[in-house]
Amino acid sequence: MVRTVNEAAYEARRNAILDAARRAVETKGYEQMAIADLLGELQISSGAFYHYFDSKPALLSALVERMGDQLEQLVLPIVHDPRLGALDKLQHFFATLDHEKLAHRPLVLAYLRVWYADENAIVRHKLYTASIKRFTPWLEEIIRQGTREGVFTTPYPDQAARVVISLFEDLGYATAEMLLAEEHSLDDLPCLERIVEASTDALERVLGSPVDSMPRASHEELSQWLAPPSGKKEEQEM
Repeated sequence: MVRTVNEAAYEARRNAILDAARRAVETKGYEQMAIADLLGELQISSGAFYHYFDSKPALLSALVERMGDQLEQLVLPIVHDPRLGALDKLQHFFATLDHEKLAHRPLVLAYLRVWYADENAIVRHKLYTASIKRFTPWLEEIIRQGTREGVFTTPYPDQAARVVISLFEDLGYATAEMLLAEEHSLDDLPCLERIVEASTDALERVLGSPVDSMPRASHEELSQWLAPPSGKKEEQEM
């Protein structure tokens, strides 16, 4: 019983630190987030903090891991739903991920500034490797179902799953370059739409799925990614 209580207390404190870090990343950005600010907000010592996380990058990695866990809770019911065909599963799978990213747009943009910085290449590679391990089994299960149903024609479901993840990793690089540019604006929307459309087309070709069978991000959804933060928008309107 004591051990259970201690484990619960440990997880509660760890999640409290992660919650505070997430708020700081969303409001200040990762670069401006200081460990001292978190200590002050939570009223804990540096020793207590480093008991849970040995560095600022480790804290960031834990935030991403928790987001992955949260996404897992959203998509696994889709993967294992016996009522859905493979095509419906894959459509729901990507639509769910897109919705979650858009719902947490400030946090995602803050992460992008970190992920694609040169000094974080090693961390980015490790996170990509973790994504391969986490997502490949789910995608492979859906793709194998699709080949049985005849909606996918790839003869290599396991490798196709890895290629799909690599494809979206490259899409991340392409879109991050645009979204993180200081001068980006809604004028870049046609270019963004072309990048996303090309990636979706490639996805269909890798799977051997029917043309236009994969969900496309709407004009309105992509526009939200290019919209300036509220503060900048107000400045432009003044």
